[in-house]
Amino acid sequence: MSTPVRRIGILTGGGDAPGLNAVIRAVVKSAFNAGIECVGLEDSFDGLIYPERSRPLTPRDVTGILRLGGTILGTTNRGNPFAYPLDTADGPVDYSDRCVENFHKLGLDALVVIGGDGTLAIAYELQKRGVPMVGVPKTIDNDIVETTMTFGFDTAVSFATEAIDRLHSTAEAHHRVMVVEVMGRYAGWIALHSGMAGGADVVLIPELPYHLDRVSEHIRARERWGARFSIVVAAEGAHPAGGGRVLQTAGTPDRMERLGGIGEQIARALEPLTGKECRHVVLGHLQRGGTPTSYDRVLATRFGSYAVELLQAGHFGVMTALHSPNVVAVPIASVVGRTRNVPPDSDIVRTAKHVGICFGD
Repeated sequence: MSTPVRRIGILTGGGDAPGLNAVIRAVVKSAFNAGIECVGLEDSFDGLIYPERSRPLTPRDVTGILRLGGTILGTTNRGNPFAYPLDTADGPVDYSDRCVENFHKLGLDALVVIGGDGTLAIAYELQKRGVPMVGVPKTIDNDIVETTMTFGFDTAVSFATEAIDRLHSTAEAHHRVMVVEVMGRYAGWIALHSGMAGGADVVLIPELPYHLDRVSEHIRARERWGARFSIVVAAEGAHPAGGGRVLQTAGTPDRMERLGGIGEQIARALEPLTGKECRHVVLGHLQRGGTPTSYDRVLATRFGSYAVELLQAGHFGVMTALHSPNVVAVPIASVVGRTRNVPPDSDIVRTAKHVGICFGD
């Protein structure tokens, strides 16, 4: 029989997402009611590298945070303990042994790690080194495998949809083509869902490389039957057939490549092809901020509470996941190193095409 869990650490890693605080709150409250102490590890795995960046968390500390965006624990993209970037000529340093040592010094029995694929991959490696953990999937991109939904996605889609709704007004008034660039990295979930919900005319996603001539012909066809404006939604990872993604910065050993710029590129290319004025809007980090939707609050709370259940049962090395309608546990090993993409032959893509949305494929 495994040793009972009496004291746990909580950390949030990677990009922020609406609902992180809701998970923290659920973990702390559920743990407190089960007689388990909680320690908040600040700035992702930095809280294990530098144990002074930790603090007790009680129900009083999480009162009122359910509705707040961001994370009270902070997060960082510099916190990979296996390749920690230092400003020296020696390059990244491996602090993983130090994390394991500080895990024990802090008197922790297990970790709740709230993050996306990169954060969960780090947690999985620490699990192999004897640090018991349960993961909670977080990303606005909705690209983590083995779960139907990640918290943060619904909020991002809701914001993007509202932005598209607003752009309809100015596009129609000025007879313009408006290109809206949304986040999503290598998956097109945000673009597809917000594009459908916002009544976009063209949706460009990474999973379906596009031909610009087909996109421009669709816009010209709309003009011929009387629609003098068009809305194009482009995922940041979308790319033309035979072409590459647009990058702001290339990847490094300790940082992923940074996507962005496809919206501007498409708008410039479409203007001479359509004969229409084209403008682009990048929603960027606005999709990450603000108050989580009610759906994300509930899903985050379910994930956090179930994570504590799993810890109590001694069920480690797993991730909470939504297998609608239930929240279940899936092995972390089946999650890391994989991306949940939009299936090109899925019913949602077929539905979008049936109602006249062009993917340029």
